[in-house]
Amino acid sequence: MSKSLFQKPIEIKISTVVAVSAILATADSIALDAALAEMTGGTADFFEDDLTVIDVAALAAGCGQIDWGGLIALLKKYRLNPVAVRNAPAELAEEIAAHGLTLEPANAKRDEEPPKPKPAPAPAPVAVAAAQAQPPAAASNGTDVMIIDTPVRAGQRIYARGCDLVVTAVVNNGAEIIADGSIHVYNTLNGRALAGASGNAQARIFALNMAPELVSIAGVYSTFEDGFPTEYARSPTQIRLVGDRIDILSVNTANRA
Repeated sequence: MSKSLFQKPIEIKISTVVAVSAILATADSIALDAALAEMTGGTADFFEDDLTVIDVAALAAGCGQIDWGGLIALLKKYRLNPVAVRNAPAELAEEIAAHGLTLEPANAKRDEEPPKPKPAPAPAPVAVAAAQAQPPAAASNGTDVMIIDTPVRAGQRIYARGCDLVVTAVVNNGAEIIADGSIHVYNTLNGRALAGASGNAQARIFALNMAPELVSIAGVYSTFEDGFPTEYARSPTQIRLVGDRIDILSVNTANRA
């Protein structure tokens, strides 16, 4: 049986959540539209005009010509904002540029990108990963940990590049904390927390009071639109990656979600 039958028409993967990659397995606009509709579940603000890199590496050789204008319009319909194309042949550079997109070299190296998509169970079948981008990063003063002593407010992003992140104050709803290593919050964790952003599957997320909107480890993520599991909410909790699954574990007991 053809391998393409096991592929989703499109995947959205996460890493540092500064830009996202739309990884196409087909150029069929009808299939892509249906997949995105299912992925977003009819939620108008599932994406929030995220900068998007269109990755065509998974397209089969005989998939046909890509309708770049139609593809851009389709992604914008779902509030994805295409800015570049990755893994396209150089001969398409002029055509891609004519649509206002940048062509990224097919052999460009991206140290922060995980080796392959690993979607976790979530309300919508979508995983998130990363285009090359430079989020604002606080200084780590040359050590293996970055320490933040002030509240992380809504709309603020903290990125601990190449190290662990320790936050001693509250992380508010709408805030985003990211670390290439593990994340430790000695307070209440609301908002979004992404550990192992450069692909470290051994990274973990710890918090004294856990109430996040989204957690991610090495690109595998889970959201909590209906609230964090009650048996772990507002208590010392750790989050880790077990295979392709986000695992929630009390710091004090062996109970798992």
